[in-house]
Amino acid sequence: MHIVIMGCGRVGSSLARSLEKRGHSVAMIDTSAESFRRLGPDYKGTTVKGVGFDRDVLERANIRQADGFAAVSSGDNSNILAARVVREEFGIQNVVCRIYDQGRAEVYERLGIQTVATVRWAANQVLRGLLPEGSEPVWRDPAGNARLVQVHTHDGWIGHTIGEITRAVRTPLPFIVRFGVGMVPDEHTVLQEGDLLYAAIEIDRTDEIEDVLSTSPVHR
Repeated sequence: MHIVIMGCGRVGSSLARSLEKRGHSVAMIDTSAESFRRLGPDYKGTTVKGVGFDRDVLERANIRQADGFAAVSSGDNSNILAARVVREEFGIQNVVCRIYDQGRAEVYERLGIQTVATVRWAANQVLRGLLPEGSEPVWRDPAGNARLVQVHTHDGWIGHTIGEITRAVRTPLPFIVRFGVGMVPDEHTVLQEGDLLYAAIEIDRTDEIEDVLSTSPVHR
């Protein structure tokens, strides 16, 4: 995958390194060339000086071939504008945007733009948003037997209850993040578009559970 990142601060640089470790290519955009020093000497991607909502800058970052875009600069307005330009003008659907204002974050979640809060694990949140085709652990059992993960769900599961999904995967689904707010579902809670679903799983069942959730239930 090719991922374009706007904002080479602590979150952006950490995200770039994590993506490269997973074998993905990265293009970093920032208004300050000095910020690129945070990437370290082992960074293999490209750097582009400029603002992430400038079309020429995005073109230099190879946005037309991008599989995802992360707007993680320190400014809400810049992040929102860049996210909208990338989605609406370049057709990139896999967009994650860091927004400090919770009220604005909920509005953009409803428009289909994934948002993350300004918290210390923001880089991991963005990573899970950009790489949805599999589970990324949120918590691991120190003994290595179980973990809590955010899992990707096929759109076919939208409209099904948590009870139905739990019976299909045979593992607890302890919480959902909806419009940026966490909630503990009961068996009657209906999965909605945009929900982030978390599962508590045993390590050796990871592939099995991912296979179930990544397939439409009508095809099972």
